[in-house]
Amino acid sequence: MNNMNQMMKQVKKMQQQMLKAQEELGNRSFEGTAGGGVVGVTVNGHKKVLAVTIKPEAVDPDDVEMLQDLVLTAINDAMTKAEETSSQEMGKFTGGMNLPGLF
Repeated sequence: MNNMNQMMKQVKKMQQQMLKAQEELGNRSFEGTAGGGVVGVTVNGHKKVLAVTIKPEAVDPDDVEMLQDLVLTAINDAMTKAEETSSQEMGKFTGGMNLPGLF
């Protein structure tokens, strides 16, 4: 019975550490760019878009589709960086196991 209590304490401690790590990830920002930096997107570790920047030279009224593609590329770049960092940080707690819905 003592071993079970010890294990439960360890699980609770790990949960607290994971929550703290998730909170810290939310406070970090990740930048993605496209078109050589003419479009930029900043997201946080919770994968929420915080900012979008578009330089004037990226705006061509005759080619709106290109601007849309650049924005999507920058968003995906930032999201990939956030996801990779999240996986690395949370992987420290899960030992590399993929636990759906955990983060």
